[in-house]
Amino acid sequence: MNHKEALKHNIFKIISKSAAELKLDSYVIGGFVRDYLLKRGDAKDIDVVAIGSGIALAKQVAKNLHNKPKVQVFKTYGTAMLKLEDIEVEFVGARKESYNEDSRNPVVENGSLQDDQNRRDFSINALALDLSEANFGGLLDPFNGVEDLEHKIIRTPLGPDITYSDDPLRMMRAIRFATQLGFIIEKESLDAITRNNERIKIITKERVVLELNKILESKTPSIGFLLLEKTELLKYILPELTALKGIDEVDGQKHKDNFYHTLEVLDNIAKHTEDVWLRWAALLHDIGKAPTKKFSKKVGWTFHAHEFEGSKMVYHLFKRLKMPLNEKMKFVQKLVFMSSRPIVLAQDLVTDSAVRRLVFDAGDYVDDLMTLCEADITTKNPKKFNKYHNNFKIVREKIIEVEEKDSVRNFQPPVSGEEIMKTFNLKPSLEIGIIKEAIKEAILEGHIPNEHDAAFKLMIEKGKALGLKL
Repeated sequence: MNHKEALKHNIFKIISKSAAELKLDSYVIGGFVRDYLLKRGDAKDIDVVAIGSGIALAKQVAKNLHNKPKVQVFKTYGTAMLKLEDIEVEFVGARKESYNEDSRNPVVENGSLQDDQNRRDFSINALALDLSEANFGGLLDPFNGVEDLEHKIIRTPLGPDITYSDDPLRMMRAIRFATQLGFIIEKESLDAITRNNERIKIITKERVVLELNKILESKTPSIGFLLLEKTELLKYILPELTALKGIDEVDGQKHKDNFYHTLEVLDNIAKHTEDVWLRWAALLHDIGKAPTKKFSKKVGWTFHAHEFEGSKMVYHLFKRLKMPLNEKMKFVQKLVFMSSRPIVLAQDLVTDSAVRRLVFDAGDYVDDLMTLCEADITTKNPKKFNKYHNNFKIVREKIIEVEEKDSVRNFQPPVSGEEIMKTFNLKPSLEIGIIKEAIKEAILEGHIPNEHDAAFKLMIEKGKALGLKL
């Protein structure tokens, strides 16, 4: 069957012409072809295989393009890339690969198209479209990838043990594709991932996190995490999550399975945000529950200070996985640390002062924190579910109301330390901190408005009470 329609962009005709000038055969392969057949929209990444030098083909294509784009050459990998508006085209020479046991970086030799398709991770990624003038748009499908697309199956071209052992990152890619596409990993392949799971240790943390992020960014991220847990890959990647699995029972008292609860929260939040860091916060919001779990006959199961413990664990987890230790990490930490605050608020009569404190402590993260807490409602009791959501609605309204009136988000005291020092002729001292704290508390409690004159008046009163002279 011919698929010229997939190749309607002018770049493909130019690649075809350039390959003919170099007397090379060339093919579009992989994700572009897969996504075209799945009708997933126009792909922005195009992989082109040349039977010969991919670098030479890239340079010839650039020469034949009007704007003569710069060709990025990666000599080590024998690849080249050029950008065309919002499209990236990567060129590689067809190759065959052989691996040794302690590395996912293969020994590469020149090969045929068949060799190149053999080295692909999955049958659905081994599909190729011919770019030759004689058979432009012809589909090459050596492993029945089209059939696997129709049946929504992830399957490896060669034996799965070879595929996954050679490059263990493919185990995570299988799970990621299953999550993104809503496909099933065929049984033999899934069993092979479980058999080879320990091999994930040779993969760099950065590559693992890249796949984790893609799973997190999927429509239903729990699919991926359930597969990671089922194949026992998760215990090597995020042991903090597997530690949450299971239900303990003492004297007939049980607690919920915090692993499955976490995945429910993650799916809930995925319906309301595409922010991957907010999704990370949902994934990690309960990790402090494993180390803080205790049972007492008086109160049953408790997880005291699990938010505090969890926020400390976030730093160590990010550091271990070589994730950014910057504002992104602080954002996740803060949300984990504050994850129960709005829930406590929503259980009681919502006071202005409690909402002011929430906004003061959460700052710019308050809206994200509310989104996380709403996702955290996983009760199956409709009465409780509605009650919580209605209360959260009230909290959100109060946040807007309080913020308009009192501006306590990213609070800056209306009276500065310099003004206090000048008024009372002070050098830096403990009294300044006491006065500033008194002003902050008075504003948060609603005793005075967040305004300079009211704060200045309180400053004078507090200074006099401390025995300071004007």
